[in-house]
Amino acid sequence: MAKDQNKPAGPQPVNDQAAGDEHSHDKAAEASLAEALGLSDDGTIDTGGGGSDARDVRIAELEEQVAQLKDQALRALADSENLRRRTDREKEQWRKFASADLAKDLLNAVDNLRRALDAVPENRENLDDALKNVIVGVEMTEKEVLTAFEKHQIKRIDPLGDKFDYNLHQAMFEVEDPTKAPGTVVQVLAPGYVLHDRLLRAAMVGVAKGGKPDDHERVDTTA
Repeated sequence: MAKDQNKPAGPQPVNDQAAGDEHSHDKAAEASLAEALGLSDDGTIDTGGGGSDARDVRIAELEEQVAQLKDQALRALADSENLRRRTDREKEQWRKFASADLAKDLLNAVDNLRRALDAVPENRENLDDALKNVIVGVEMTEKEVLTAFEKHQIKRIDPLGDKFDYNLHQAMFEVEDPTKAPGTVVQVLAPGYVLHDRLLRAAMVGVAKGGKPDDHERVDTTA
């Protein structure tokens, strides 16, 4: 039986040109890497032919570059951490005070509810039943609003009898009251409110003047 003349008799020879191109590409990549690392052809540090002293200098230069890169990396890491912390603080502040504007808009409404209740006579027995129900509804509304305020860390400032504090109070007028120490809040026109540690509105108050100051407030006039 005659053999097939077209069938290859053994392993095919490697394409010499393709192999050469691949080998040349690998050599070029190695040369580029060696140049970036400052290495010579034999894989050692390229000192420019200056001997051991030049090699030591080259090593020192590379170590200095490594130290600089390490310092830059640490600085970048620190900046990133500071940014993260600042962002977390801003997010927390936003969460705590997001309701501030809404709360401010509701303060006047709460004041009006209290004024309506203050206008109700103490003796309600003679009032019409319908009017009594209205009063009860206003009381319940005020209570629910104040409960919602407390839930969201909005606290009411009612400083009657307290020492005047310019951080929390706004003096509207002074009152001659010899029975009170100067600077005592003797009347509250409108209560104040704080959200967490931020003042939403100062309490509007009347402050006593004259009278006898407390012992710790006496002024030494003998000097």
